Amino acid sequence: MRNINISLCMLLVVMVHLGASVPLSFNYGDALDKSLMFFEAQRSGKLPLQQRVKWRGDSGLNDGLQQGVNLVGGYYDAGDNVKFGLPMAYTVTMLAWGAIEFRKEITDLDQMGHTLWAIKWGTDYFIKAHTQFNVLWGQVGDGASDHYCWERAEDMTTSRTAYKIDEAHPGSDLAGETAAALAAASIAFKPYNSSYSSLLLVHAKQLFTFADKFRGLYDEYVFGAEKFYSSSGFSDELLWAAAWLFHATDDEYYLNYVVDNAVYMGGTGWAVKEFSWDNKYAGVQILLSKVLLEGKAGPYASTLKQYQAKADYYACACLQKNDGYDVRKTPGGLVYVREWNNLQYVSSAAFLSAVYANYLSSARAQLNCPEGQIQPQELINFAKSQADYILGKNPKEMSYLIGYGSKYPHHVHHRGASIASIFSLHSEVGCVEGFETWYSRPEPNPNVLFGGLVGGPDKNDDFSDERSNYEQTEPTTSGSAPLVGIFAKLQSLYGNTGSYQYHKESPVSKPKITSTNLHQTPTYKTLGGPPVEFLHSITRSWTVSKSTYYRHKVVIKNTSQKPITDLKLVIDNLSGTLWGLTPTKEKNTYELPQWLKVLEPGTKCTFVYVQGGPQAKISIQSFH
Repeated sequence: MRNINISLCMLLVVMVHLGASVPLSFNYGDALDKSLMFFEAQRSGKLPLQQRVKWRGDSGLNDGLQQGVNLVGGYYDAGDNVKFGLPMAYTVTMLAWGAIEFRKEITDLDQMGHTLWAIKWGTDYFIKAHTQFNVLWGQVGDGASDHYCWERAEDMTTSRTAYKIDEAHPGSDLAGETAAALAAASIAFKPYNSSYSSLLLVHAKQLFTFADKFRGLYDEYVFGAEKFYSSSGFSDELLWAAAWLFHATDDEYYLNYVVDNAVYMGGTGWAVKEFSWDNKYAGVQILLSKVLLEGKAGPYASTLKQYQAKADYYACACLQKNDGYDVRKTPGGLVYVREWNNLQYVSSAAFLSAVYANYLSSARAQLNCPEGQIQPQELINFAKSQADYILGKNPKEMSYLIGYGSKYPHHVHHRGASIASIFSLHSEVGCVEGFETWYSRPEPNPNVLFGGLVGGPDKNDDFSDERSNYEQTEPTTSGSAPLVGIFAKLQSLYGNTGSYQYHKESPVSKPKITSTNLHQTPTYKTLGGPPVEFLHSITRSWTVSKSTYYRHKVVIKNTSQKPITDLKLVIDNLSGTLWGLTPTKEKNTYELPQWLKVLEPGTKCTFVYVQGGPQAKISIQSFH
């Protein structure tokens, strides 16, 4: 008996050593929660009270001041302190696509509030940056001077000059991607905040028109952009924006645009094996395949089938079933595209595969590859294999999602994470001091950058956790954005919903969704809250002397079973004229008109205001 036990123990040791029959399981819900935290760590501007990443402070509060515009907010792209417009817009597009395609999965995990909040932090900034019909501010900061300094965003001493594109200095790629982001975000917000959704769509349409009418590459005019986010062309962004605007509006004009320009702009010509902030063709092709698969192609079916053929090419290449024209993989099974920050291509490939699987499954269709017809489940299996590699199922047995699991990178190439927080080290850390004291230190970063996806291993699955190894240890928002949708999908398929705990650094309640206020953290109306519903809409917009104004209509509805009297509303950030409410003696406070003292159950009251810029804040002060 003893010999049998010894033999069993030896067998188990061998099995563990070889990795045989020891399956890894991952908590995708926890990975999702951490991924969303990363976007809070990358915020620029005035941070809200609900901020979960407590080692970050306010930064960039004077951005745009030199140019006379308000460019406070937005995201830092990676481990530096520059706000690059092109990758930021792509980041928001991917977050929004995830919120649209995996809405149920994200909602079931109680994460839609945080997801919309992450989107809105970007879209609020884009609205500010779109100061005139044909003007978009595309960058704040100088990449060259920023990279000569190693300092916290809160201590920035480098240039905060802002750069724009306009009619004389066009950037169709930047304006097109921003239009796509705003159009996708308008779809994501529509079920929760119809007014904000409408506002995003107004800006998206204007930016697309600007991008199409005044064509050019943004990095020819935005200082220094070509050194960090050089654009390979703008045709894909124009098709990308038009595709998203069609989904957001159902306006046939945009579908006709992608069909008429399919050959000229490469939509049906380019067969690609990557999808990223620079190359959108695979995304365009899969997004337009949805129109065909849903039976909405009509007279455009012939061209849309050509788009789908290229979508199939990309998907088959990912599955290694493309007659030899496949994506490259490491020995450990990871998609490998480029040496620098390769995991961004991995997360985008996994995302597109999961989305395309959804489209095919809904249409009860299969993927057509040179090696035969493939079931959509194979695409899900591929997405899972790449996500699992990221989370630790790899030769290094290491998680490349910072803060996830027991083994992950600790020497991340990130200024804020590598220097002690301003709340523990109050003195300013200067440009040179940052390099001498913090960049070169061998100890792990003092702040854990939860949810950041680092650049990842090389073509041989090797990885060096060194702060100076920026190609492998620097995280980016563009790399992390697709993970939100992926992890939500995988948790719904393979996880136990609700089985994980939010990280201890997140003691505040999770923000959720409402349509009552555009410019506050989204929150559901609580069960004990006011029985009033607000429905916002933008009914008209026009431009005067290059300034755009909006007519806002707000419907107040009594959703309770009882009459409401003495309703008082507080309206902040109102810069224009208001009709339909009576002002009180209190500042910014209004009441129902004299002829409508009582709002009966189910009845409505409407008021209107006109102003340029962001929408006013509306909240309830009191009622009976």
